Amino acid sequence: MAEKHGSLSINSENIFPIIKKWLYSDHDIFFRELISNGCDAITKLKKLEMIGEYTFPEKYKPAIQVVVDDEKKTLSFTDNGIGMTADEVEEYINQIAFSGAADFLEKYKDKTNEDQIIGHFGLGFYSAFMVADEVHIDTLSCQPGAVPVHWECDGGTEFSMEDGTKDTVGTTVTLFLNEDSLEFANEYRAREVITKYCSFMPVEIFLSKAGAPQEYETVDASEVTEDDVVVERFTEEAKTEEKENEDGTKEVVEISPAKEKAKINKRPESLSDTHPLWTKHPNECTEEEYKEFYRKVFHDYKEPLFWIHLNMDYPFNLKGILYFPKINTEYDSIEGTIKLYNSQVFIADNIKEVIPEFLMLLKGVIDCPDLPLNVSRSALQNDGFVKKISDYITKKVADKLSGMCKTDRESYEKYWDDISPFIKFGCIRDDKFCERMSDYILFKNLDGKYLTLKDCAEENRKKAGQDGQAEAAQEPAAKEAAPQEEAAAGDGPAEKDGAGKDGADQDGAEDKEPEKTVIYYVTDEIQQSQYINMFREAGLDAVILKHNIDSPFITHLESRNEDIRFQRIDADVTETLKEEDGGQELKALGEKLTGVFRKALGNDKLEVKTELLKDEKVASMMILSEDSRRMQEMMRMYGMGGMDASMFGAPATLVLNAKHPLVKYISEHEEGADTAMMCQQLYDLAMLAHKPLSPEEMTKFIARSNEIMLKLAGE
Repeated sequence: MAEKHGSLSINSENIFPIIKKWLYSDHDIFFRELISNGCDAITKLKKLEMIGEYTFPEKYKPAIQVVVDDEKKTLSFTDNGIGMTADEVEEYINQIAFSGAADFLEKYKDKTNEDQIIGHFGLGFYSAFMVADEVHIDTLSCQPGAVPVHWECDGGTEFSMEDGTKDTVGTTVTLFLNEDSLEFANEYRAREVITKYCSFMPVEIFLSKAGAPQEYETVDASEVTEDDVVVERFTEEAKTEEKENEDGTKEVVEISPAKEKAKINKRPESLSDTHPLWTKHPNECTEEEYKEFYRKVFHDYKEPLFWIHLNMDYPFNLKGILYFPKINTEYDSIEGTIKLYNSQVFIADNIKEVIPEFLMLLKGVIDCPDLPLNVSRSALQNDGFVKKISDYITKKVADKLSGMCKTDRESYEKYWDDISPFIKFGCIRDDKFCERMSDYILFKNLDGKYLTLKDCAEENRKKAGQDGQAEAAQEPAAKEAAPQEEAAAGDGPAEKDGAGKDGADQDGAEDKEPEKTVIYYVTDEIQQSQYINMFREAGLDAVILKHNIDSPFITHLESRNEDIRFQRIDADVTETLKEEDGGQELKALGEKLTGVFRKALGNDKLEVKTELLKDEKVASMMILSEDSRRMQEMMRMYGMGGMDASMFGAPATLVLNAKHPLVKYISEHEEGADTAMMCQQLYDLAMLAHKPLSPEEMTKFIARSNEIMLKLAGE
């Protein structure tokens, strides 16, 4: 007869409602906790066997059996681990690892909205009461002469414990599911949850349905093992086919010999891979194994670009594999998953304390048995140790990338377009990562060549130096004589180091801001094709930066490199694209054209510049200062797109080429019948090369284009 006992050693009237309430959002977690307990029991038994205190029975194979019974509305978990005596049930089950409900509530009173409160603090078993009205335990200890124990509790204030009937070492926990949790008695739902939490636990896990009909399979007789239940042995007849010979005669030939076969009970398949790839040494893993593991875990059938295998034993134990997936072109669509494990037990996805934010764009697994988990086993304690793990992972990623760039530049360049958003985001978010990667960030130029930031700067400085020499050659000869005159007026070279005129000039120069090297860039090769052609003809180069992350990234680089300035090719008209200064004549023409265009467009604030462009084919172009463009991008990012960017910087400026026939015509026929229409057309053409027109502007542009063609046709 069952022996009634007093209350559990906590106030169960308080503790069970707390468990049920706090764990409700992830109430399937009880699978992980009960299976983990079974794994622990098996691990303990193995240790006893290793030290000679226990001998495994013949054919012993560690395993956890999960059985669903939808008719009885039960779910059971059976392990063949160490088992428990009555005293151990009293210690491990009847005493929760807190001094009482008051202490429990006090410690976690501010965490009612957080994740489940279970784990290695002694509450894992009690997660069963989230889904069960009643829980039974049947257990038999491995100790010699042990008596089996049966324990029952309905989640109330009392439990009962008596001698049981279990005749094999281990423990069975049976859950009598409540009405809200009957889904877990469904075989497919149970399989889904076990796969989610227990795919890589160190013990094989088998799932079956109570009362299900026996399934069979046929194998070659030579493949039958001692664990198989053989139902029937038979000979499969040889397979033949009729063949026609060259002389037209036919004969029957054997294409498959007779085979000895066996019909056996279908072999159970473990839901757990007990030796996942990350637990192996990288030298033991093949490329196909890495790819297969990626497909299996992430259900992504696009091959990853490459991967990093983490394998560390000191100063902490950490293993894992990080995959670099093929990243989509839009930054907002990047979504990675880093699965965190603790001794092969799944904890959670993307725990930000361990995984640096930018690494969450990747896919991978990390297993760290040393993680300081909190009571929920799904979050981390605030511990400096966690920061060390995060820093280590960041360093290993940087080492992999920089090593690839140094030793396999061809592959690195091949992957660059796909991995660059991830690397740039990492540089913005993590200063140490940025320092390690600073020499391995690549920029693709207009010819498709990949350059480092240093390469880009050197090429532009070289070009700027050549232009500077050309400008210096045109300076008045009087400046060349100045040093001789100054030397004659002084007492010799020593005066230049003192407080003389030259010394003052040098001091003044030191106070000036250092000259910046400008690196030009393109964001849309089609939209900015006009500017690209002008750059090419002038012998200038630019890099392609068309990802959403690039704008904040170049701002970040400028803050770290004070001598570098990034500028989009349509931000200004560089001196290299222009002829020599047109003097007062060009200035007067510019003032005249400004008035004509402002009147034609009905915009008295329109900014107009008139230049002598080397490319005579270009009539008009639009420029927007780099600072204004970045301000616009920032406003769009923060949902301020309706605001006028000119409030924060110069508006777009229309540049007219004084050498182009259309511009000359407008200047000579400012009161002509078609002048206003031509001004509007040149303005829209310049704007089209700058950004798309609005629907209303495009409608007017098309109508105007048709009108111009009709005039040309003489209609």
